[in-house]
Amino acid sequence: MIKREPDFFRGCLVGGAIGDALGAPVEFLTRDEIISQYGPDGIGDLVVSQSGKALITDDTQLTLFTAEGILRAKTRMLTKGLCQPTLVVYHAYQRWLLTQGYPRLPEYEWIYDGWLLEIPELHAQRAPGVSCLTALRSEERGTIEAPINTSKGCGGVMRSAPVGLFYRRDDAFRLAAEFAALTHGHPSGYLSAGALAYLIDALIEGVDLETAVTKTMMMLKGFAGHEECLKKLQLAEQLSKMGAYDHEAIALLGQGWVGEEALAISVYCALKYQDDFRKAVQAAVNHDGDSDSTGAITGNIIGLYRGLAEIPEDWIETVELKDVLIQMADDLLTDDDEQSVDLKRYPGY
Repeated sequence: MIKREPDFFRGCLVGGAIGDALGAPVEFLTRDEIISQYGPDGIGDLVVSQSGKALITDDTQLTLFTAEGILRAKTRMLTKGLCQPTLVVYHAYQRWLLTQGYPRLPEYEWIYDGWLLEIPELHAQRAPGVSCLTALRSEERGTIEAPINTSKGCGGVMRSAPVGLFYRRDDAFRLAAEFAALTHGHPSGYLSAGALAYLIDALIEGVDLETAVTKTMMMLKGFAGHEECLKKLQLAEQLSKMGAYDHEAIALLGQGWVGEEALAISVYCALKYQDDFRKAVQAAVNHDGDSDSTGAITGNIIGLYRGLAEIPEDWIETVELKDVLIQMADDLLTDDDEQSVDLKRYPGY
């Protein structure tokens, strides 16, 4: 079934935010600490803040800014006839950096606008990743050919779902890797991002989850430095069929702080619980490690695969910025013609 419909795109972004918010309270806890605090099954429900919402983290913030950059790149192509999407997305990440309390860069003064900057919740500082902050503050743009660092943290992959929603096939992989390489210079940091985007696109085209994972692994093999990421994905696929306890399987995959581990943990949880969004994201966050990122990526995958209609309604209503996420998902779904993009919401720079 082709999933180029609002319910699935919304499921991807809202699902990712729910997984992010579910994992946020336990991100820096060990599994034993999670069990001690939340009971033998670990954390199972969204934690509501004083605002009445379950709070997202930098994972969802950067996902939204990635989507904004993609759509502003589309505007530039429509209005100017040429565009470097990676540069426009870099500008979007500089806007996110502004929301985190860092000053405007004089040479980029003209980029600091757009509807996301007007959303107060996006100015909250929710434990942003060091690699992202350091790379963006450096005022240099990392590339695959000229890496800015050797980081393979999961900050590249956790923001890449919108790339797979908007771009197709090889372009999805390539551009997601380029966007991730802006801040993460190790192949496992940017190839994991490319792999997630390619997986998302494959699911949109209607293949089943197992086939999408297989196609993604085949795609990975064509890129230098793919070995770590491929090995983890192969192990995730094997473990999902073995009936092991989730925490034991996830421990074999890692803790999710780095790109290939975060992607593999998420693929494991998605494969094992592909018919149950709630169980998938619960498995994805109850482990030692980067629970919000693995929850977010798992939520992106299963949210797209099952659709918004199969995500618990109470979670949809509770997660922070639900309406913003739905608006962004709908904008990413637009067709490639000038009338399909809001030129005022997404100026081309």
